[in-house]
Amino acid sequence: MSELVPIIQLGNPQLREKSALVENIQDEEIQRLIENLITTVAQANGVGIAAPQVAAKKRLFIVASRPNARYPNAPEMEPTAMINPKIIAHSTEVVKGWEGCLSVPGVRGLIPRYQAIEIEYTDRNGKLQQQELTDFVARIFQHEYDHLDGIVFVDRLESTLDMITEQEYQQRVVKNA
Repeated sequence: MSELVPIIQLGNPQLREKSALVENIQDEEIQRLIENLITTVAQANGVGIAAPQVAAKKRLFIVASRPNARYPNAPEMEPTAMINPKIIAHSTEVVKGWEGCLSVPGVRGLIPRYQAIEIEYTDRNGKLQQQELTDFVARIFQHEYDHLDGIVFVDRLESTLDMITEQEYQQRVVKNA
């Protein structure tokens, strides 16, 4: 049975720590963490969540793109647990896009990310997966991947002028999309 877990906020030192590799994917604690993260990201209207955001120092995150109040134009996909993920190749093209974070409520930033990435991760059943991600889903992956190394999206801002409030984002960006 999964449960909602508290999301730690910017300023909590645990958000800045590097995460450890997941050794035993079939461990009951890891499987429960995956379920809790899926429940929590859905409840919080997120499109991704990393284990460090719930104070679990594990190299594990969920990519769960779907349209919701925070991301009305997000593509639909099944929530996917990505364990010990790696970026093995990326495009030369970098695109700026708006990002928010469940650990940094009320703020959005225009963040540069690779437009396409080739990734590798182990799924929750222990199978090694490889795939190419592009556009918004590639952005989610890179955002969550940063969390595993203690990096928060605001660290990637090129200028504080690229930062706006959630309310301004909803009025200016979402309304005009």
